[in-house]
Amino acid sequence: MLSRDQLQQFKHLLLNEKAKLIKKTTDAGGLSQSETDAVGELSSYDNHPGDLATELYERGKDLALYQNKEQELEDINASLHAIEEGTYGICKVCSQDIPIERLAAIPTADTCMEHARSALDMDKRPVEEEVYHQHINPERDEKESGYDAEDAWQEVSRYGTSETPSDFYGDRDSYDEMYPNSDENIGYVENVERYPKTD
Repeated sequence: MLSRDQLQQFKHLLLNEKAKLIKKTTDAGGLSQSETDAVGELSSYDNHPGDLATELYERGKDLALYQNKEQELEDINASLHAIEEGTYGICKVCSQDIPIERLAAIPTADTCMEHARSALDMDKRPVEEEVYHQHINPERDEKESGYDAEDAWQEVSRYGTSETPSDFYGDRDSYDEMYPNSDENIGYVENVERYPKTD
């Protein structure tokens, strides 16, 4: 349980952080200007959409930063409210005391470390791994030959890449050879390896 002095220190820290965030968000990160005003154009009607790509990117970044600051302000207000109610420093899941070290690092923390970790779901794997072919396994033995990630790239690049025929040197017999490493074998190194093995 936090002492009265510790609560006052955290309250002072949170109020200072809140004042800094409010000062930074008074202009809403330049979002009060229209996009055409930000780039000095009267109208974007006669411009190619690609001309405003950088401005669109910057506007999206500004929106994300502004939303992040708004979320931080909400978290600070919730922590200040918890101090007033007497629930600050108590995990909202298990009602155990949050260690003071955690509160010193993240004053807006409302859960203990155990429940903060479970919210992150660190064991979740990328969805792409569900569709991996059994031979494309990053953990497989490197000495093992067979269909690997390089072979997968060669197969996919047959259907087109950003390269054009002018990017390749030398003559080619057909467009089917217009991809990187088109002359390499897929799934085997030497021609002998194509044939099935028998005991």
